[in-house]
Amino acid sequence: MVACTIKQNIPGLLNQVYSNLRARFKFQDWWPGESKDEIIIGAILTQNTSWGNVEKALGNLRSKGCLSLEKISFTDLVELEDMIQSSGFFRQKAKRLKSIAHLSRIPGNCIETLKRGNGTAQENRTKLLKIKGIGFETADSILLYAGDYPIFVIDAYTFRIFERAGLYNGKRDYSVLQSFISNNVDRDIGFFKDFHAQLVMLGKNYCRKKKPLCSECPIKEDCITGKKEFDRNGKGQH
Repeated sequence: MVACTIKQNIPGLLNQVYSNLRARFKFQDWWPGESKDEIIIGAILTQNTSWGNVEKALGNLRSKGCLSLEKISFTDLVELEDMIQSSGFFRQKAKRLKSIAHLSRIPGNCIETLKRGNGTAQENRTKLLKIKGIGFETADSILLYAGDYPIFVIDAYTFRIFERAGLYNGKRDYSVLQSFISNNVDRDIGFFKDFHAQLVMLGKNYCRKKKPLCSECPIKEDCITGKKEFDRNGKGQH
């Protein structure tokens, strides 16, 4: 369940968190990609790996002229595996890319629909989730960044940050945390994109899984864990 243990107005608190992150990291202009196809491909490749590894795979696809769903649909599976090997789990990801690429060639498919902004987010989300290997985070990343639908993306960074801040406890439930955030901020596509990107930056650089840098964290004043650590040892490190 979601529980707020900070006695403040939640919408105000979330907007303050965002403002502090934006002041530190500036506008992120995320998700990187020169086309909607590239964003969709990147959303598959980034599963269980770092973005640095994804960039290498995208570079390989670009150099081979295969950075589009249409090109991938005609690319030999083994060749595709070789091009995206740097992304890890490349055999599974190659099959997922093939599935979504073949789907994109079917008239009226959900990929074409969401790229055009047709249909509701939920309709397209339901269709994406039927593709083997596409889970909530990947589907929502595609919907938000490639389809421009106002749907907030939840990832491991989001759970970690909200748990440490004292805004979330109990079993990790994607839909519960997603609804909690979405219902307490403006449902603005640009805001959703940048807030998600800001949380990724915080999770990567400060709210790390091991040895988080609490004393340097831009939201330490709004984080229960950060405050406790600072009070305990005066350094904000743990």
